Amino acid sequence: MRQFLDPQQQRAWLEGEATPPDTDERSESLEQRFKYTARFEKLLRRPQAQDVLEILRLYDATCIPIPRTTERTYWSVSCLPSTSDKPLVRVNASWMELFTLLPDSDSLRARFILHLSDFTTDGSPEPGHLDTAFLESCVMQPGDVSHFLWKADTFGVKVRGAASIRKFLATPRALRAIRNFNLTHMNRGRNAYQASHCYSLADHMLGD
Repeated sequence: MRQFLDPQQQRAWLEGEATPPDTDERSESLEQRFKYTARFEKLLRRPQAQDVLEILRLYDATCIPIPRTTERTYWSVSCLPSTSDKPLVRVNASWMELFTLLPDSDSLRARFILHLSDFTTDGSPEPGHLDTAFLESCVMQPGDVSHFLWKADTFGVKVRGAASIRKFLATPRALRAIRNFNLTHMNRGRNAYQASHCYSLADHMLGD
């Protein structure tokens, strides 16, 4: 990532102070595009499809720096990935899951992987210092959010319902936390999930 944005530019984007210019061009593999066309068409038949596309577009616009320049190489989006939790879509960077949308009956739930220290009262990675009140304020109602602890300074936030997912993405402190985690892993090297990138989903994310 540092070949595209130096630390000062990354910090400015993280803090919402600047939007670095992105390229108009996208590199593409037709073989890769056709590989996941059937999965994308299957996703479009799901009752959650419209919300999925709208939320992914919001996520791309606000949570990924220079998304066209870094598409597939530093982040990717998978369509109906074949994992046990049966997600609808998943965004990855390096070796890490960043964001996942899953079905919840006919609605949606999201899973964000984040730095715990961005959600504690004192900025430490101590689970006992989690600012639960703040976490609950990021969604429409307290029952829409839950969390799970993972390892070191990493934890997961689960959000239920499209409205609460949108609110979480629009809450400044939560958005900064998402950006911070994404930058951490985009800076760790090239994306290990390039082979599962779905260009049809990325088209919607990037507004093409």
